[in-house]
Amino acid sequence: MTQIDARRLLITSGLRASARRTPGKTALRFEDRVVTYGALAEKMDTIKAVAHAGWGLERGAVVGILSPNCIEYIEYISALSEMGIGIATINYRLSAAEVEQISADSGAQIIFYHEDCSHLLPPEIPSHNLSDAVPDASPSPEIALDEEDIFAIPYTSGTTGLPKGVMISHRARAMTFYGMAAEYRCFSVDSYFLAIAPLCHGAGFAFGFAPLFFGGTVELMSDFDPERVISALAREEADGVFMVPAHFRQIFNLPPDILERYRGQHQLKGIISNASALPQPLKEQIIDFFGEGLLHETYGSTEGGIVTNLRPADQLRKKNCVGTPFVDTEVSLRDAEGNEVPADTPGELFSRGPALFSGYWRNPNATAESVQDGWVSVGDIATRDDEGYLYIIDRKKDMIISGGINVYPREIENVLVEHPAILECAVFGLKDDEWGESIHCAMVCESQTSAAVLAEWLEKRVARFKIPAFFHQIDELPRNGSGKILKRILVEQFSGHLDETTP
Repeated sequence: MTQIDARRLLITSGLRASARRTPGKTALRFEDRVVTYGALAEKMDTIKAVAHAGWGLERGAVVGILSPNCIEYIEYISALSEMGIGIATINYRLSAAEVEQISADSGAQIIFYHEDCSHLLPPEIPSHNLSDAVPDASPSPEIALDEEDIFAIPYTSGTTGLPKGVMISHRARAMTFYGMAAEYRCFSVDSYFLAIAPLCHGAGFAFGFAPLFFGGTVELMSDFDPERVISALAREEADGVFMVPAHFRQIFNLPPDILERYRGQHQLKGIISNASALPQPLKEQIIDFFGEGLLHETYGSTEGGIVTNLRPADQLRKKNCVGTPFVDTEVSLRDAEGNEVPADTPGELFSRGPALFSGYWRNPNATAESVQDGWVSVGDIATRDDEGYLYIIDRKKDMIISGGINVYPREIENVLVEHPAILECAVFGLKDDEWGESIHCAMVCESQTSAAVLAEWLEKRVARFKIPAFFHQIDELPRNGSGKILKRILVEQFSGHLDETTP
C-alpha cells in the first residue's frame, strides 16, 4: 500500500496557498506600507536563501528576534520557520541585561533586530538589522519539515522568577488558528484584523498571524494610541481585534466627545481579551460601547495555548468567569493528590489539547513539573460551577496562608475593583510572625479613600479573614512587558513598610 505523508501542517501553509491563489491580495498593512501575498512570499524566499548561504543557518538552529511590530517581523519569522529554525521571540521592552540572559539561554546564533532596539543587543552575538537590504543568494534547498518541528521559543513573562523558553511547534500553533476560526468568527479568508498586541508575546503572535493563515488581511500597529485604534476599528473593513484590559482602560479614558463620536461605529465580528482578567465594570463598559454579541474573554498560557473562552452570551451572566473549555480542549481540576475535585471546590487547573507546548527549552526538570501524563498546568487554581463554567481563583504561588487558612488574592481583587474609588489593585501576602502571612493590598485609586472605609465595605462581601490588614495606595502597579502584574516587586517594595496604610 502506498503511504501518504500528510505531516506538513506548517504555520505558513495557508499563507503560501494564498500567495498562489491570490498573489495580488493585501496581506499586511503597516502605517503607509502595503504588502501583498505575492510580495510576502517572494521576500520569504529571499530571506531563506541568504539565511542558508550567507548566515549559515540550518534546520535545528535557534535565532532571536528583537523588535516591535513591523512587517519585517512577519517576513522573517515566516521565512525562518520554513527552514526548521526556532525563533526566540524576545520582548523588546526588556532591559539589556534581560535580553542578554534570554539570548544566552536560547543559544541564539544571530539576533534580528529593529534599529530602535540596537542598544539592547548583546555584543557577543552576531546581529542583523531588519531594515537592512537582504542580499541576493542562491535559493535555499527545500527542507521537508515535520509539523512537530519547533518554530518559536517565546519566553514566559517571569512573574515569579527567571523566564523560561517555551517550545511551540508548527502543529500546535496551526491548531490554535483553527480553534480561533471556530470560536471567534473573525478569522477567515475575508477577515481584516487589527493587530495591536506585541508579536513577541504568545497571544500577540497568535492573533496577529492567524488572519494570514486563512488568507485574510492584518493591519499591524507598533504603538497603542487609543484614538487611532477606535478610528481604525470604525473603518468598515475591520472585523476583529485583540486587546488586553489595559488597552480598554486607555480607550475609555479618552474625552467623552471622542468616545461618543465612535460609539457603535464599527463592523466588528469579534473582540477578544486576554493576558489578565477583565474587571466586571470594565467588561460592562466594553459591551456598552461596542455592543453585545462580540466580546470573548479567554484564559490560557504560553504553554497550554487557549484553554477556555467566556463567549459573548455569557459575559454579563457569568461574573468573574473564564468560561468553558476552548474547542477541542479538555480541562481537569485536581487536588494535591491528583484527584478530580467536585464542583465549587478549588483545584489546580490542568488542560490538554492539540495546541500544547513541546516542553521548556533546555529545561527538562521544569517540563516534568508542568506536565503530567499529557496534561499541562501552569499553577493556576480554579473552581467549576454546576454548569461546568470555570473561575480562576489564583496562581498557586500567589496563594496566601494566613492563620493557617488559604486565602486567594484574586477573589479579593475581583471584589475590590467594584469599589468606585479603586481603578485596579493587587493583593499579596507578606511574612508575619503571628499569622504566618499578613494580607496586603496595593491599589491605584480614582479618588481618595481610607483603609477603614475599604475594610468596612469588604466586610459585607467577603469573610473577615480575607480582608487585607494593610492597604497601600500607589501611582501604578508594576507590570512586565505583557501587562501582567509583578507581585514579587510589590512583596519586595512593602516587606519593610508594614505600617504604610491608606490615610
